[in-house]
Amino acid sequence: MIDWQRIAQLRDEIGVEDFEEVIELFLAEVEETLGALQDAPEAELEAMFHLLKGCALNLGFQGFADACLRAELAARNGDFAKVDRSAVKQIYDASRHDFLADAPA
Repeated sequence: MIDWQRIAQLRDEIGVEDFEEVIELFLAEVEETLGALQDAPEAELEAMFHLLKGCALNLGFQGFADACLRAELAARNGDFAKVDRSAVKQIYDASRHDFLADAPA
């Protein structure tokens, strides 16, 4: 669910000092978008899932990124019955929990 190699790479790229700030910004942006996602009109879903997918990939939340990609593609194809907003949120919550429990210091 978490790509720990990507997380280590990001930490090495930006430095340990800035890593925590990046994590806080990432979590805040994702949680804000997830909150807006629940009531978003169908016309906005593809772009929202695309944004979430990009954030997830940057930080190594692979399972969450995969769920966002599936939802993004379903929204793009107009197959809104396959866009499960609550399932995406649940995957994020599980990923966040795993990350915070095992994140490198």
